[in-house]
Amino acid sequence: MAKKLYVGSLSYSTNDGSLKDAFSQAGEVTSAQVIMDKMTGRSKGFGFVEFANDSDADKAIEMWNGKELDGRKLIVNVARPMEPRAPRGEMGGSSRGGRTW
Repeated sequence: MAKKLYVGSLSYSTNDGSLKDAFSQAGEVTSAQVIMDKMTGRSKGFGFVEFANDSDADKAIEMWNGKELDGRKLIVNVARPMEPRAPRGEMGGSSRGGRTW
């Protein structure tokens, strides 16, 4: 089974290709994605790397966690599923957005 890693503290200059190239040193990378801000198009400073097998992913954690890539010390660990969040915009009050007295 493939293991997905969270990679945090990425440099804003790191892109999908450079992330994949770096983590390929540990084994076969099936995907690498730097998460981008929709509004600015700039990196959010984190991404995900998926490996073909768990042993390569474990090797990548050992190899990269706390090490520098593009001038930044990385945080690398196993990705956790996204936790459910409350819907946005549900603040209550009137439909006009003001307080009701």
